[in-house]
Amino acid sequence: MTGIAGDAGERRSPSFRSRRVRRWGNGVRTALLLGLVAGLALAAGAVVGGRSGLLVALVVALGVNGWAWYGSDRLALRAMRAIPVTETQAPGLYAMVRELATQARQPMPRLYVSPTDQPNAFATGRTPRRAALCCTQGVLELLDRRELRAVLAHELSHVRNRDVLVSCIAGALASVVTYVASLATFASLFGDRPDDDRDSAGVLGTLMLVLLGPLAAGLVHLAVSRGREYDADADGARLCGDPQALASALRRISEGADARPLPPEDRLVAQSHLMIAAPVRASGLAALFATHPPMAERIARLERMAEEPGRD
Repeated sequence: MTGIAGDAGERRSPSFRSRRVRRWGNGVRTALLLGLVAGLALAAGAVVGGRSGLLVALVVALGVNGWAWYGSDRLALRAMRAIPVTETQAPGLYAMVRELATQARQPMPRLYVSPTDQPNAFATGRTPRRAALCCTQGVLELLDRRELRAVLAHELSHVRNRDVLVSCIAGALASVVTYVASLATFASLFGDRPDDDRDSAGVLGTLMLVLLGPLAAGLVHLAVSRGREYDADADGARLCGDPQALASALRRISEGADARPLPPEDRLVAQSHLMIAAPVRASGLAALFATHPPMAERIARLERMAEEPGRD
């Protein structure tokens, strides 16, 4: 009876209702993202390649959306060169994640470790049952047990709130949207247009290349709100029961990421919104993709949470 009463109480709680609203909103954003990219591809194909271009764009749009849905969870793992680890290889990490996942009543995610020295962590996967949680070697070496447990709780909260679904798809679409101009140029060569018009189509394709970087960044911003990090910080602090530990972890991770920034490669920039701290310095294209709220504000919120009455 206690378990049933506890479940009912959680469903009536404001935090539970808030999670349901966030999950619904993430589902809507996912549908909008997929529809927007399909519409963009179709429009580009029609403008540049006529009916033939439209047909090619339709096929590509279906393929891109299908790949974004089914393969997006692997992009961030590949970008960070992450490798899966077994419980034998990382028993302490498994024990912490299993304890937190059981407490949160969600499936145990797959665990990965990235060999990079920069301290960071992220979660990926389109559903909780397909979720993966990755820690860099740098974060495993930098944080103590309390801090690492708090970071793991933060990432599990992203999974529980369904943030990773829309974030993964946004990253996947941002990675492939730069190929739209190439597709448009290719379609113009085989479209049903006069030869003189094909030269104009090639110029249009070149102009599209200039616009695609900001467009890809816009897709990520459309999908990923800064509020999701505040929510994951608060939910993660409640899950681990130690807001101060998460605040301390964020401070150390931020300092470490600033000291050891990752190279601003396209594959990393497009996936940077998944990380607990921005892995690339915010300049050039990376600045367009910046979605993390100020780290100082995140830490201040957690410290205020730790000082709330009734908390040890």
